[in-house]
Formats: sequence, C-alpha cells, structure tokens
Amino acid sequence: MKKTILITGASSGIGKKTAQLFHLNGWNVVATMRNPETGVELAALENVLVTRLDVLDPASIDAAVNEAIATFGSIDVLLNNAGYGAYGPLEAFSRENVVRQFDTNVIGLLDVTRAVLPHFRQQRSGVIVNISSIGGKITFPLGALYHGTKFAVEGISESLSFELEQFGVKVKIVEPGAIATDFVGRSLDFSNDETMTEYQPLVTRFLGSVGNMFQNASPATVVAEVIYEAATDGTSQLRYTAGEDAREIIANRKQLDDATLMGAIKSQFAL
Repeated sequence: MKKTILITGASSGIGKKTAQLFHLNGWNVVATMRNPETGVELAALENVLVTRLDVLDPASIDAAVNEAIATFGSIDVLLNNAGYGAYGPLEAFSRENVVRQFDTNVIGLLDVTRAVLPHFRQQRSGVIVNISSIGGKITFPLGALYHGTKFAVEGISESLSFELEQFGVKVKIVEPGAIATDFVGRSLDFSNDETMTEYQPLVTRFLGSVGNMFQNASPATVVAEVIYEAATDGTSQLRYTAGEDAREIIANRKQLDDATLMGAIKSQFAL
C-alpha cells in the first residue's frame, strides 16, 4: 500500500522539491499551500493532492487533514515546512509582526501537528519531520524573532519525541544551512526604522553580509533528500543536518564555547 506525506508550504522551495521527490519515489503526496492556484505544476502529477492550508487558519488545517485522509486513506508522514524569517532590530517590529512570526513558525506548526496526531495515535504509527535551521542552534544579529522560533521548534520536537514514541510515532528535526530558495526574497521579512540611527551601521553590515552567506548555498533538493532519509530510515535519530555549511556550523556549535562562537559571528559582521 502506498504511503502518504502531507507537506505544509509546498508551493515553492524546499516544500515543492520534497513533494516532487516523494512523488518520484512512489508516494501519495498532499501538497498544501496558502494559495493552491500556485501549485499547478504539482497538481498535474498523479497521486498528488494540492489543497489549501494556511497555518494561521485552524479551519483550513482541519479541512486539509480530513481531505488528505479521505483521499488517500491515511497520512504516514507530516512535514512541517511552512515558515519565513523575520529579521531586523527588535524595536523596529510592531507587536503584530512579532506575533505573526511566532504564529507562523511555532503556533502554526503546533496546530498542524495537533490536527494530525489523533490519526497517528489511532494508527499507532507516523513520522513528524519539522524543518528547523542552523538558526535553531546558533544566532545571527538582528534575528531575535526568527531564531527564537527555530530554537522553539528544536525544543518542541525534542520534547514531543518522548511522549509520541510510546505509540509508534517518530519525531525528526531537519536543520538546513543556507539553501538556494527564495528565503532571501519572499521568505525574508526585514523590518527597519531609519530614525533609530544607532542600529543603522549594524543593519548596513547585516544586509551586506546576507548575500555572501547565500553565495555557496545548497540547492533545495539537498534538503528534500535529507527529509526523505529522515522519513524513511526507520531509525529513532532525532536530528539531521542538510548542507555542508550546516554540518560545519553545527560541529562548531558542539565544540566551541559561547564566547568563541559569538566572537566568530561578531567578526563575520564586523561588530
């Protein structure tokens, strides 16, 4: 019997490449996105259901999960991929933008997971793959909101693995490095207030460095392959890195003390 994966944020980038890879490997794919009309390419594939799911809209989450089960009979893997990165001085964000970042990257992930868990519990199996980031292990300047959400994803995932293991559900965390997607464009939400002059030198240096960080970015297919491994390897391994830079950065995080690591990041941004 074919297995089924439900993917959030499948309209582009990592989500889309993952949908294509699982389809290629004979899976049923539920490719969810805020605007299903952008998923025409995926919808043309056999055994791919493109449907609306906005992680900020609980009714759309429940509807997508129910449609997935009605269409394919079960869900075997949930990929929580939807998200974006809010960067900028904390003072430059409205409270509304602060809440939106956490609602999308954290509360949305929790809501989707909660919607799928009764099904996983009933069938006593399932895999949850949560997309974190190297930004869930280390931080860069001006990323308090984004890094806060990814550190949260790490903690949520690790704790969930204890409580779900008892009925056969595995939790996996995938930590990509710099990936050649539209993160710097569509998925990067930069806030700044030029009247806060004290922050402007740092803002200038940060914006000048972001492009360099993505010069040797891995293609999204690299992350899709790691997601496929995490979903299918049958192990209880919790964390997976994706990309050479991610492996190097996370190895440094394990080996270096805070002062040394933060000193290296400061020098990268000429702080």
